[in-house]
Amino acid sequence: MTPTLYFLRSSESKIVKDMTKYAYPNLENNSIYSDFYGLTTKDLGLYALVDNVLAGAIWSRRLNTEHKAEGFLDEQTPVLSIYVLPEFRDRGIGQSMMNQFLLEAAEVYEGVSVSVLDDAKVISFLKKFNFVNVKTSPSSVMKKELKKKEVIRPSDGYDPRRWMD
Repeated sequence: MTPTLYFLRSSESKIVKDMTKYAYPNLENNSIYSDFYGLTTKDLGLYALVDNVLAGAIWSRRLNTEHKAEGFLDEQTPVLSIYVLPEFRDRGIGQSMMNQFLLEAAEVYEGVSVSVLDDAKVISFLKKFNFVNVKTSPSSVMKKELKKKEVIRPSDGYDPRRWMD
């Protein structure tokens, strides 16, 4: 099953808000990942549809200085968030989203970071994409350096009309 991937646009900020609730259910201030998503150049993301049903999303955002104290690296390194709905897991959707996201992100960022509670499955998933631990306790912060490559948007599974606002 190949998901159809689309850029997250500011008009689709509800997707980010909903996915943030799932991705960070126990985080008191999870709105820093979703409020006003897509209204600045600090935001980049994709979402996946399977049979016209939302299956997951991956997005990043550069956080302001006041959020550095929450364990993130710096203002220039965006924080990555990813969530695949439980009924769509173990079908390669997260991998498809991550592969395309990293290509797109390399065009605008030098690296991305992600904070992970001690979840071996998530850490293993991120290590497949060459994320490395840069900080531990109470949660792990992992980072991936990005290098620009030619962005290939395969025609199968993509609707090129949706790549631009």
